[in-house]
Amino acid sequence: MGIIGSLIIGALAGFLAGKLMRGGGFGLVINLILGLFGGVLGGWLFHLLGIQWDSVLGQLGTATVGAAAILYVASLLKK
Repeated sequence: MGIIGSLIIGALAGFLAGKLMRGGGFGLVINLILGLFGGVLGGWLFHLLGIQWDSVLGQLGTATVGAAAILYVASLLKK
């Protein structure tokens, strides 16, 4: 997948993570940006665990888990 596809997956992951997290995250734009970083974090975490999803839905799931983790940590720091 190219850079544009990865950006789209990351943005969708940030949106989904914002919807999944209690409180809705930090707003649409920040959630989208955190989703981009979440894709990297999720890919790294899943690589450490030996989990690899090759499909687009798998990549979206990985990025969403990473984005949710970042939103969770960010919400702890916000308090």
